[in-house]
Amino acid sequence: MADTPSTAQPPLKKGSLVRVNSEAYGRSAEAAASAPQPPAYILKGPGEVLVVKGDYAQLRWHRPVPDVWLPLAVLEAFPG
Repeated sequence: MADTPSTAQPPLKKGSLVRVNSEAYGRSAEAAASAPQPPAYILKGPGEVLVVKGDYAQLRWHRPVPDVWLPLAVLEAFPG
């Protein structure tokens, strides 16, 4: 069997650092229900995953803002 390189991202779990993918967020139901332009800090990151339940993650930003639930489909691992 040949080893093939995987381009898939590792699964996000508690403690992972993430940011929001702006293109994926723009197509999501959450974007339709929110302000037209998301706050810059969610796009820059990092946010920390507190809990993963089903297809959603609860995130905490290192800012004085409330924790939020966002779909895993709009999140990407924070580079670094």
